[in-house]
Amino acid sequence: MADQHVRVVFNQKGGVGKSTIACNLAALSALRGHSTLLIDLDPQSNSTQYLMGEAASAISPSGADFFRRMLDITAPDRELKDCIVKTPFKNLSVVPAVPELEDFQSKLESRYKIYKLRDALRGLKGFDRVYIDTPPALGYYTRSALIAADGCLIPWDCDTFSRQALYLLMANVDEIRNDHNAELKVEGVVANQFQPRANLPRRMLEELREEGLPVLDATLSASVRIRESHDLAKPLAFLDPRHKVALEFEALLDELEG
Repeated sequence: MADQHVRVVFNQKGGVGKSTIACNLAALSALRGHSTLLIDLDPQSNSTQYLMGEAASAISPSGADFFRRMLDITAPDRELKDCIVKTPFKNLSVVPAVPELEDFQSKLESRYKIYKLRDALRGLKGFDRVYIDTPPALGYYTRSALIAADGCLIPWDCDTFSRQALYLLMANVDEIRNDHNAELKVEGVVANQFQPRANLPRRMLEELREEGLPVLDATLSASVRIRESHDLAKPLAFLDPRHKVALEFEALLDELEG
């Protein structure tokens, strides 16, 4: 576990690119020779579909099998390692999400299963990098991910409403750090869908930095090529590694791993 780094991609707001960022960083980590695992905890399963394509619709086993065992001792005994599926890409595996995850959430929360993912990852061997994609809410799965993680990356849209939500999000991460995971570090806030020629986004980033928030230098642009990579189930590192946004993901990972 000493050499394993667990990074959660988290924002309570939907549509900020969590799945896109988690999958593309995981793909880059795999290309750099790290044995990489992506854990998809979002019942919408966008990351699973991004990495597995058409196979995602009938995938088994899934993360639901891991969590089901916590609620039903008669269910087949599934450890986290039993729920890992290889993707078509070298060095990259996934714990897939399925819509059934939504059905377990309230029961898992009420039965105090919040540390189970952390404990499972501590016992998991063979992966240098673990990325966790989370739902757009601070529920059971997101809390479990933050408790299990070493680092937290926060995608952010540069607008006023998102800015107000960012302060609450940082406070929530601080609370989890103080109460459950003293090792959790906010690795940075990354501006997604960034428009470098627009004055407002640039000004907002500078103001956040002046306020002491860990805003990263790397930014991610909007691009039709990203949507195409979703449709083709191929992260940019594999589809078009010299594309501008692919290079931005490279810069982001370089900054995170410093």
